[in-house]
Amino acid sequence: MIGLVPIAAAVFLASGLAIAYVIGGAAVLAFFATGNGRYLAILPQQIFSKIDVFALMAMPLFILAGELMNRGGVTTALINLSMALVGRLRGGLGHVNILTSVFFAGISGSAVADAAALSNTLVPEMRKHGYGLTYASAVTAASSIIGPIVPPSIILIFYGALMGTSVTALFLAGIVPGLVLATALIAVNGFFAVRQEHPRIEKEDMPPFLATLARSLPALSLPVIILGGIVFGWMTPTEAAAVAVFAALAAGWFYGGLSLPSVLDGLRRTAMLSGSIFIIICAVSALGHLGALERVPEAISDAVSALGLGPTGYMLVMNVIFLLAGMVLDIPVALALLVPLLAPVALEQGVDGVHLGIILCFNLCIGLVSPPMGGCLLVVSAVTGVNYWRLARAILPFVVVQIAVLMLLIEIPEISLALPRAFGLVEGG
Repeated sequence: MIGLVPIAAAVFLASGLAIAYVIGGAAVLAFFATGNGRYLAILPQQIFSKIDVFALMAMPLFILAGELMNRGGVTTALINLSMALVGRLRGGLGHVNILTSVFFAGISGSAVADAAALSNTLVPEMRKHGYGLTYASAVTAASSIIGPIVPPSIILIFYGALMGTSVTALFLAGIVPGLVLATALIAVNGFFAVRQEHPRIEKEDMPPFLATLARSLPALSLPVIILGGIVFGWMTPTEAAAVAVFAALAAGWFYGGLSLPSVLDGLRRTAMLSGSIFIIICAVSALGHLGALERVPEAISDAVSALGLGPTGYMLVMNVIFLLAGMVLDIPVALALLVPLLAPVALEQGVDGVHLGIILCFNLCIGLVSPPMGGCLLVVSAVTGVNYWRLARAILPFVVVQIAVLMLLIEIPEISLALPRAFGLVEGG
């Protein structure tokens, strides 16, 4: 009878139901199919326990801060600062694209938001300076995944709530991997700049450095406020998120980009995104409860022991699973479905929980730029008008480099753990 559950889930999905309802409906059917229907009575308590987590309060506030900053006119200031820093290099606008994504990462924490914003601004600018539309779109999509790695990161908050891991430690752990990824993407762009003879930005087109830096300071202050307040113990991540909202409002006023309609639009968008994430948590918590009743994590652990994989082998297998899942599932769905099942086994084998969080979130972010369902690819393709599959082919060299960086992070945990360990948030190795 349990074999009918995947068929029912496929029917639900084909009918156009939202993924949260598909998961929830399949979970309820699975309770009856496995003879655990009597345990549905305590399901509301299980669901509430999953969303009654203080760290999750930071998520809608960070989403709102990012929405306000994206609408507040900070895009131009950050692009100009990036131009002043790296624009004179060959392939300068490609470098500007990547560096702007780093700056945006400290504001929105959302890859899709960054991809949409830069597709509207930098891609036309790159086209005007002689770059191919497909290449400009590929750079934009590839660099957008820096957003969820560098703090503040919505998905790191989500992982921290799922696994009971310190969000502060996860935020610190994401800084160096995000910068390593940015450096690797700049190197790839530099290679193509030489190979395809991409132009530099002429000196007369460069914005003045000091004036540009001064104008960008309100935008750059947000990640400083967030990280400084959290790391030095002045604020919890949730309190820092609330302060970030007020800082975003102040920055929007400074740049003159915020109006009452845009604020209301940002609030509506935040409510929609937050609600979709929380309903996914509710649906997956039902599936997780059934998994605990059926002792699925223990079965996975026994299988790993029987195969003799060891910590490294298991990490590689788990990352392959997450890479495949990231290609077809939204990140919150993949995290909520797979982390409770697969992550405990890795922790039992001695993998640090903070390092594991960075690895898995980085892994799933690669799925955002991988076909067939790459969210950032879909957004960039829709905004720029580039054929989706042509864009998917153009981004392949960047995806290969991203996977190489992922393997580097798996091999050298200190890349992730050095900063949180320096602040005493992770035990010494």
